[in-house]
Amino acid sequence: MREYDVIVVGAGGAGLRAAIAAQENGADVAMVTKLHPVRSHTGAAEGGINAALREGDDWRDHAYDTMKGSDYLGDAPAVEALTRESPKETIQLENWGMAFSRDEDGQVSQRPFGGLSFPRTTYAGAETGHHMLHTMYEQVVKRGIEVYDEWYVTRLAVTDEDEPEERDCHGVVAYDIKRGEIEGFRARDGVILATGGLGQVYDHTTNAIANTGDGVAMAYRAGVPIEDMEMIQFHPTTLPSTGVLISEGVRGEGGILYNSEGERFMFEGGYANNDGELASRDVVSRAELNEVNNGRGIEDEYVHLDMRHLGEDRILDRLENILHLAEDFEGVDGLEEPMPVKPGQHYAMGGIETDEWGSTCVNGLYAVGECACASVHGANRLGGNALPELAVFGARAGRHAAGAVDEEPKITTGWDEDSEEGENVSPVPLGEADLPSSEKGALADGGATSPSGDSDPAVDAEDADGVVEQAVQAERTRVHYLLEKEEGINHAEVRSELQETMTENVNVFREEGALKDALEDIREARKDYQHVTVEDPSRTYNTDLIHTIETRNLLDVAEAITVGALARDEFRGAHWRKEHQERKDDEWLKHTMLSWNDGSPGLWYKPAVLEGEAKTYEPKERSY
Repeated sequence: MREYDVIVVGAGGAGLRAAIAAQENGADVAMVTKLHPVRSHTGAAEGGINAALREGDDWRDHAYDTMKGSDYLGDAPAVEALTRESPKETIQLENWGMAFSRDEDGQVSQRPFGGLSFPRTTYAGAETGHHMLHTMYEQVVKRGIEVYDEWYVTRLAVTDEDEPEERDCHGVVAYDIKRGEIEGFRARDGVILATGGLGQVYDHTTNAIANTGDGVAMAYRAGVPIEDMEMIQFHPTTLPSTGVLISEGVRGEGGILYNSEGERFMFEGGYANNDGELASRDVVSRAELNEVNNGRGIEDEYVHLDMRHLGEDRILDRLENILHLAEDFEGVDGLEEPMPVKPGQHYAMGGIETDEWGSTCVNGLYAVGECACASVHGANRLGGNALPELAVFGARAGRHAAGAVDEEPKITTGWDEDSEEGENVSPVPLGEADLPSSEKGALADGGATSPSGDSDPAVDAEDADGVVEQAVQAERTRVHYLLEKEEGINHAEVRSELQETMTENVNVFREEGALKDALEDIREARKDYQHVTVEDPSRTYNTDLIHTIETRNLLDVAEAITVGALARDEFRGAHWRKEHQERKDDEWLKHTMLSWNDGSPGLWYKPAVLEGEAKTYEPKERSY
């Protein structure tokens, strides 16, 4: 067993920043990640980092823009932490050597972005995430922080008290992809989950193949509530054939959207009379699909994004990467013709419930980045707010886990006196409690110190090493079962079944009947998963095994997204319901929460926190 003060799971932007901050505050830190750090999906982020750096701008204005963009479902203490600390973190990146684009006078450049009242998006060409990732990885190497790359964390070592708020996280279990061994990592002070997104629940997504919601699913099964999972962002400009992202920076620089009739529909269609293409992402995505659905799409699928009028010099200086993407994946020369684009799944606003320091209701367990929900983004994330989230909350969680913070959080976690029970809205059973125990046992990952076999006694919760060791044994049992099972179906069939129903029924436009159909399909996929087998019997570099475990995580995540979407019978931010096309502030200024409850998920709610340090954010009509 390997032992450290703080263990960071994942090595994208949030994980790297958390590790640096914990190490700077005296912690012995290790990073455990299924990808090499510079292969993390942060490297695909193109747009930029929102920060109030210039005269005439203010972090309070950024906070207001963010809260408005969230459709008033953001929690003010988290929103204000983001916007107040983003300038400091951005300057820190520059001091570490990040190669930001600059104006002629040498000042760091900033461009307009959707939903912002000031051009505050700092950028490095159209490869901001790539530069950010390499800059922070250099700092990890410089500090000698231990990195276990190509170690896939599959289980949390958490005690099994009845109430999640009484549980402790003592470490993680990981599969060494290179050697095929399963080992435990003991964390004396904290485990920080920074596992990224969950886009692989959809078949058209900007997310990498590794973005399978691992951290969300593991924390959920270990007892941590997951929050606002229905809030999925669909980016308006992705390439139709692949889902590859075309940066919002194109529209920030002045790119124009046209329908098949050559109309600049964001203005001419009345979707956003003031901001046009720079309305928030949910507004633009719905507008594009509405054009397509009303016969004004190109090839009944997409619209055109035109940047030719910007001129070759400006495009090559600020958006050169976009030219390569359009040429490589669509065969389009962006200097000579418009690019085809359509909405694609891009980001999860919901995730693991945390406070503004990244702490969950399970003692010693933290979550940061896209896998977490503080809630900074509420019902809709503004472009340019994801990268500062990684830096700000990564740093905050790292300091907190290292014991350098004694400030009481303003956001509560877990069930409290303001929480309210929710009704079961699903037409089918949720979770796995109704599945035959003989089938679910070896495949299940409860996360807590559930015995690895029916005859094994649970360990003493005070025995941290014992908790980790029992989690290791349980995981070895699961993997052995998967590798030794001779007959069954391949995970790819289950994953395809899942992605198909999510893309068809839980997309930009949502209807009650379709959401119920999706839940029924997910239930069938979960039953099918009980018969899954790993065709590759080898131990080393077994991607078939990895994808099989990931598919289990996708099932839990997809079910949570769909349950939340069915329960929230209103239109807010990225969540649009055909039967409920109005925002219902009297009923729904609250977060949807889902708890695993040992395999019988329960829905409940807690109020959004609109009172901040700067002001109380009174909900207003959101228009652009």
